[in-house]
Amino acid sequence: MEQDTIAAVATPVGSGGIGIIKISGRDALSIAAAIFQKTGDATDGSRTTDAHLAAAMQSHRLYHGHIVDPENGRVLDEVLISAMSAPRTYTREDVVEINTHSGQVVLAATLELVLKQGARLAEPGEFTKRAYLSGRIDLTQAEAVVDIINSRTDKALEIAASQIRGDLKQKVEAIRDLLLESLTEIEAAIDFPEDVEDIIKDGKAVAVIANKAIEPLKELIQQYKEAHILRDGIKMAVVGKPNVGKSSLMNRLIQNDRAIVTSIPGTTRDLIEETLNIGGIPVVVADTAGLHETDDPVEVIGIQKTEEYINRSDLVLFMIDASEPLAREDHRIYETIHNKRSVLVLNKIDLVNNKDGPELPDTWEQTPAIKISALYGEGLGALKDLIVKIAMGDFQLEAENATIPNLRHKIALERCLQLTASAVEAINNKTPFELIAIDIQEAIDALGEIVGLTTREDVIDQIFSRFCIGK
Repeated sequence: MEQDTIAAVATPVGSGGIGIIKISGRDALSIAAAIFQKTGDATDGSRTTDAHLAAAMQSHRLYHGHIVDPENGRVLDEVLISAMSAPRTYTREDVVEINTHSGQVVLAATLELVLKQGARLAEPGEFTKRAYLSGRIDLTQAEAVVDIINSRTDKALEIAASQIRGDLKQKVEAIRDLLLESLTEIEAAIDFPEDVEDIIKDGKAVAVIANKAIEPLKELIQQYKEAHILRDGIKMAVVGKPNVGKSSLMNRLIQNDRAIVTSIPGTTRDLIEETLNIGGIPVVVADTAGLHETDDPVEVIGIQKTEEYINRSDLVLFMIDASEPLAREDHRIYETIHNKRSVLVLNKIDLVNNKDGPELPDTWEQTPAIKISALYGEGLGALKDLIVKIAMGDFQLEAENATIPNLRHKIALERCLQLTASAVEAINNKTPFELIAIDIQEAIDALGEIVGLTTREDVIDQIFSRFCIGK
């Protein structure tokens, strides 16, 4: 565990009511006391000694006063300070939070004073990393901190809140405990081969592992497959030939005139991305350049970017003009996107008298279709419902069933499942217990990677590098 004291600005850059500087470590209280003049102290230039003030500050209390430069007595700001003594803190170290007025100059000046007193600038995620290293939280809860910060929908927040409560940790630890018990029995059978039949009852052992390890593992993996997009979101591209209404649809979806809309084909020459919430799913939607043949070098670049984005997208909205017969470009675009998850969007339905739109090839019938008018907003609700249905399938998130592993967890769970299933097969085949023990131990280690018990240091560093400085 690090012994030095760290500090950082814990609030976003910008002007506002409050800015917070966080200090954590064994010298946090004395560093704060060195630059803090508590209300009620002498105002004639004399100050309570740093040691006396640090000792006098009671834990988990707010103190009003001023930040003062100890070198020249200059007052920087009127502040509130909260002093929190270990171990009842975020990091389980002594922690001080200085609540200043928010502004880049005052925060930078206050942080500079803190660093001059002996603290060092915290690395990204170092406060949470110390909370993990001290055992206050496990690795899944640490990752949930980032997920809460980055949540873009209520459902994403619900998933992150479930994880920070330790719901995933508890499920993983329950499976791990069961496997540890099984490993203990198998090792006992290895040490006392004459008592094998009394120690290991093959049918019972297999049933216990199957019901309390394999089935829960399968459920967690399935949870990821069905619902990870609620946290991670999807990329969605709006594609079509020029002037079919892609930019109008984009503006309707984000409820803002983000994309330029004109009757001139080829207005959009570059990707325009926005993030929105559709039915609880974070969606990064991109208005793309119209796909068509052109010699314009700028349009060619835009079309190349569109094709690259289509390949990276999770869902494609293929838009056609319902008021006109299909053109050659429409057929070419369909050939480009037909292997992707896609929705056929028949736009400008307000211009079609019978509301049927153009005749579509039989081969297009496999693609879900929706009729809309981006200009008037007709059919937008049905389109959003269809996007959610395609993205989520039949899965429905319930409050009590919100444990959704991330990709790192899912990979470890799959490895654990494979090893556990191998151990069950080995028990049924009367394989030597020494080999069965190896599989179960590796399965236990795989679960340990999820909660941080057996995670490699480079993986831990990578996880915390995703954090901002100050968290």
